[in-house]
Amino acid sequence: MSGGFEEARERRNWLERLGEKIPGFRGFQDRQLRRQVDKLQREHLAQEVSRMKVAVRGKARSYTDAGQIGLLHLFDRLDRKLDGLAQAIRFADYGFSGIFDVVKFREEELEKLYQFDLSLLDDLSHLSGDLAAVPLPGQGDARDGLEQAARRLELLEEKWSGRKNVISDVVKASS
Repeated sequence: MSGGFEEARERRNWLERLGEKIPGFRGFQDRQLRRQVDKLQREHLAQEVSRMKVAVRGKARSYTDAGQIGLLHLFDRLDRKLDGLAQAIRFADYGFSGIFDVVKFREEELEKLYQFDLSLLDDLSHLSGDLAAVPLPGQGDARDGLEQAARRLELLEEKWSGRKNVISDVVKASS
């Protein structure tokens, strides 16, 4: 994840690279670039969550088509929670309230934030696996799988809300 900023920095055009020569301008550019990378990372996470929503709706539709509506409330709860998480990720402030404005970050501190975001991707992968394991109608009981996915999703929501604390720790350590 930390390579995202460096990769984006290397892709700057000649005018942006020329601007780096102006005193103070490079810091501004780096802050803007960090915001853009942060936004791209969060958008990717939100898209992953939205993909899971599509999968949940597809399985719920299968249960509806099969006339097995007893578990639809669990599918609906997952759908709403996935939607809430996707929106929370997608519409979080860029860098959470100007984190990149004033603070000069050390690489090791930024690495902690990137590692946190990477761990979110791992958690989303596990959640995706839980959802994929929910059997289709007539292939087993889906209740346990849906409840397992709901528990993992709750943990993921808690972890996402804790991202502000990770950012706060990065700011404190870099100050």
